[in-house]
Amino acid sequence: MKSINKIFMAMVLSLYSVVSFAQIKNAKTETLHIYGECEMCRARIAKAGNVKNIALVNWDEKTKKAEITYDSEKTNTDEILKRIALAGHDNEKFLAPDDAYAKLHGCCQYERTLKAYVNKEQQKASVPDEHIGHHANQGSNAEPAQDIPQLKQVFDHYFSLKDALVKTDGNTAKTNATELSKAIKAVDIAKLSAEERTIWEKYVKDFGASVDKIIAAKDISGQRKSFSELSKTVYELAKVSKQDSPVYYQHCPMFNGGANWLSKENTVKNPYYGSQMLTCGSIVETIK
Repeated sequence: MKSINKIFMAMVLSLYSVVSFAQIKNAKTETLHIYGECEMCRARIAKAGNVKNIALVNWDEKTKKAEITYDSEKTNTDEILKRIALAGHDNEKFLAPDDAYAKLHGCCQYERTLKAYVNKEQQKASVPDEHIGHHANQGSNAEPAQDIPQLKQVFDHYFSLKDALVKTDGNTAKTNATELSKAIKAVDIAKLSAEERTIWEKYVKDFGASVDKIIAAKDISGQRKSFSELSKTVYELAKVSKQDSPVYYQHCPMFNGGANWLSKENTVKNPYYGSQMLTCGSIVETIK
């Protein structure tokens, strides 16, 4: 009976792999070594590495190798292997945190030969143990595991876009929106804190769609309408991200029945009307 179940499970996984692979665009495939022992490991590795329509990990428990297929324009093997390491599995590029390895079921705890021989420089490149510890024990108070400059770029390009709209400069707004789009695509989900990751995964499609609309808009009014949609998403992200200085959430009661935006200045400079009604609006919240 167990053999039949294993065969059935293998068939299901194979069918899933074929369907998922077909949905991945700009597909690139690499074969990499990931440590593990059993079918439970295979399921855990797949859960950590797979991202719908973006990444698919097919790990073989006999060879200890994984065939990783991914959209090369949206992710890379570093991102994927880092998530797998955080789930408890050493691999070619990253060591699992000790806490994560210790939580594996007894039958999943492989011999950590890689950890025994890794040199000090490789240790520095490994996923820090404290990240898992903080996330597991502190929940929403977890210490951010992200690279701060990474999200800082997203916010900086947003503020530059806002400034261009304040000046009613459509060409510069389009340029800044294009740079914001690049910054969004460059975000490494694995480096975000738990709270940031939740917001990012919930709103990233809306985030990207609003920016694309600004880039494609034929006039400044179209850019401003999409900017109001964009600002809703940026606000949600700003509330859970560490800011190097206060951010002011400001409100214009006139534009489209009411619209908000974020600014690093406490002085109101309205991006929806520019010089026509530059100071129209008020601060409704300060994010620190």
